[in-house]
Amino acid sequence: MRVITGSARGRRLITLEGDDVRPTTDIVKEAMFSIIQFEVEGSRVLDLFGGCGQLAIEALSRGAESAVIVDSSKKSVEVIKKNLATTSFDKKAVVINSDAVAFLSRRTEKYDIALLDPPYSKGILEKALERLPEVMEETGVIICEAPFGDVLPEKVGDFELKKKYRYGKTGLFLYRIPEKEVD
Repeated sequence: MRVITGSARGRRLITLEGDDVRPTTDIVKEAMFSIIQFEVEGSRVLDLFGGCGQLAIEALSRGAESAVIVDSSKKSVEVIKKNLATTSFDKKAVVINSDAVAFLSRRTEKYDIALLDPPYSKGILEKALERLPEVMEETGVIICEAPFGDVLPEKVGDFELKKKYRYGKTGLFLYRIPEKEVD
């Protein structure tokens, strides 16, 4: 696994081994960042199920101002910190060892971009989506990775499911607040 583009382009990232870990493929990651390419520069990013931190690191490499990376696994947090040091983004990111829903329930900061790639088919994504709008800027964007056949809510807070993208068995689900029409 590597950083695709930006200031840390080509840097190799480490990940945990085993059945509990499912890193985002380069094809899906490239697609994800193509969708939000004009919104990354200067943004505040929330990577809610950090894994090895690759999504937040990709955003930082592409010019994001800062990132908060959350993961419930202590081993994952250790790997994330190593990857941040390898890419020299350790000063631009905060790593938090916490359950995603618990994290969201006690946050007040607002984020421009939320990247969610939780363990598949465990109901965690839906629970996080319920709380997520509370910590998002009105102009923010939420992107979720899930099996393409999963049915995600059409609306979370004021955010609406705007588009679904398919990459093999993987789906990307894009949420935004609809733009208000101006007279």
